[in-house]
Amino acid sequence: MGGALGTVAAFALILDRISLLKDPAFVPSCSISPLLSCGSIMTSPQAEVLGFPNPLIGLVTFPIVTTVGVIALAGGTVPRSMWLGLQLGTAAGLLFVHWLIGQSLYSIGTLCPYCMIVWVVTITMFWYVTVHNLTAGHLPIRAGWHQAAAHIARYHSAILSLWFLVIVALIAVRFWSYWVGLVS
Repeated sequence: MGGALGTVAAFALILDRISLLKDPAFVPSCSISPLLSCGSIMTSPQAEVLGFPNPLIGLVTFPIVTTVGVIALAGGTVPRSMWLGLQLGTAAGLLFVHWLIGQSLYSIGTLCPYCMIVWVVTITMFWYVTVHNLTAGHLPIRAGWHQAAAHIARYHSAILSLWFLVIVALIAVRFWSYWVGLVS
């Protein structure tokens, strides 16, 4: 599900980016307010970190995650090497997404709804790939850490919820004056 949502969000971002390249006056579909403005993010240097639009990364990687998920849900065998590759890929995505969160909040100063979908999907995919790999024994863990892995698996949703609450709190604090201005 996460891979499919990520693919849709990346595709929507690419379509808007193409429209913006064709017509600089184009207003992206996700530019709804001064705070929720994809256009500001799409035209920033951070939107093309590797020299091409970031959503292209999602168009390539999210279908891979979707494929692995479908195979696993259908009862197919996913080799340990593929789980470890998925762990590495989602970890790289996690680092990139957290860098983008920081850039969005503290450098660009706006939020992109489609990007936030990608944030949520990437964090969730990383988390559940990690939980799966811990519980399935795919990740080498030191002696004595098995109990910690069991606690992580047991409280997986609470940990993930706390993670998202921290991000929501960062957003609330960063844009507090905007929120207060809406109420006043």
